[in-house]
Amino acid sequence: MRYRGFTLLELLVVIVIIGLLAGYVAPRYFAQVGKSEVQVARSQIESFDKALDQFRLEKRRYPTAEEGLEAIRPYLKKAVPNDPWDRPYVYRTPGKNGEFELFSYGRDGKPGGSGEDADIGLN
Repeated sequence: MRYRGFTLLELLVVIVIIGLLAGYVAPRYFAQVGKSEVQVARSQIESFDKALDQFRLEKRRYPTAEEGLEAIRPYLKKAVPNDPWDRPYVYRTPGKNGEFELFSYGRDGKPGGSGEDADIGLN
């Protein structure tokens, strides 16, 4: 009884086809992951904004810089998470254009940037 396997050429053709498919699909997949991280950050910031408003209604002030976002923990379902890039959100009071600022520096963790590296905050 003789077993027939694949030839080296057949295996190489299959590997090349898989590589081409991965090269086509992977960039599209990772672009979607980046967009979803930005959306998660925006959603979390909106949730924090609502919790900050609830804090203000109850305490008649926003949390101090020392209290930070941990002060709004009772108004959230879970603990205050880091941004999708595992860095803490930035909370400043007073803010440049209001009583507070709340934002994430984006994927690169640095001020400014564009695309996924852009700062994400309240408008």
